[in-house]
Amino acid sequence: MLTLLSNLFIKNSKEYGNPDVRRSYGMLSGVMGIVLNLLLFIGKYVAGVISGSIAITADAFNNLSDSGSSLITLLGFKMSGAKPDADHPFGHGRWEYLSGLAVSALIIVMGIELIISSVRKIISPAEVAFSKVAITILAISILVKLYMYLYNRRIAKKINSATMQATAADSLSDVVLTLVVLISVIVAGLTQLKIDGYCGFAVGLFILYSGIQSIKETLSPLLGRPADPELVKQIEEIVLSHGEILAIHDLIVHDYGPGHLIISLHGEVDGSKNIYVLHEAIDHIEKELDEKLGCLSCVHMDPVVVGDKKTNQMLTILSHEIQTIDSRITIHDFRIVGCGSYLNLIFDTVLPFDLKMNDDEARQTIDDLVKVLWPNANTVITIDKSYT
Repeated sequence: MLTLLSNLFIKNSKEYGNPDVRRSYGMLSGVMGIVLNLLLFIGKYVAGVISGSIAITADAFNNLSDSGSSLITLLGFKMSGAKPDADHPFGHGRWEYLSGLAVSALIIVMGIELIISSVRKIISPAEVAFSKVAITILAISILVKLYMYLYNRRIAKKINSATMQATAADSLSDVVLTLVVLISVIVAGLTQLKIDGYCGFAVGLFILYSGIQSIKETLSPLLGRPADPELVKQIEEIVLSHGEILAIHDLIVHDYGPGHLIISLHGEVDGSKNIYVLHEAIDHIEKELDEKLGCLSCVHMDPVVVGDKKTNQMLTILSHEIQTIDSRITIHDFRIVGCGSYLNLIFDTVLPFDLKMNDDEARQTIDDLVKVLWPNANTVITIDKSYT
């Protein structure tokens, strides 16, 4: 059904990287979620009244909150499509992350409320009537929620959406929730065991855990996470396909929401080449990055010495020796100033975030290593971090 609706209402529905297409998929999913969850709420509420089950009634209100979550998803995708303005020059793409955060928060709230209601039912258990109507409604609900999980997960993968991933996780938790409720109703009806409250408690814990995991996933892009490895690979392939670029470093991807990326990097070039020719090549690279990745890019031209035997030899030795400190440490922008008895080795060092020494200690350790290799050399070291 979703495929049919997307073909009918979404123009160029296969262009998943297109911001307008992404937004349309998110809004379509939101509308479907509102409608389906309202229908499930009505059905389960009726089933809860008929059977007298607190678990079914709680499950019904869980679906009502899911309608609210779908509304938040709908509004989040709508607001994320707002054009950049003077107060928000990088656009409003992070509204999608904020809406995902709100969905996750609602999942946690529902988990806590269900746990509280279940504890009350455990303390004061009541009879649960065996109802074929209630069982049928719950079985249909499981199938509907399973369908919602599958299409939300499919959309999340296609448009790379944290919000849709959170919504899919919520739908899957609802499948488990309703399945447990169904089992508890059947067992209680057949055996007279008062397990309604215990089943509700177990489901509440599951929902709470799902919400916490979902909120972690949604917070990550808001706090700032490393760029997707596949995106980094694409950037490197595009930039290094231009012969003027010898190597790249200091790559940073600034994420202002899906479809709102800013890329900055340093591209090493032969310092002996014509600066105007190199600048034109940089312009072409930026244009290609923008067109192929749908981003805004800035490439810094970093001239390096090429073909100098002494520089290359010292760089090779130092690159090897510096990894005795930590194999992940790299250096770039290596150059030599001075000669004879006076040498300044100037370079940038990229340190991993979890290195067991601070920047000053690392700088001193590297300086000591250089002194062992070349006693007459001084160092000017700039500490960098890897953001990919």
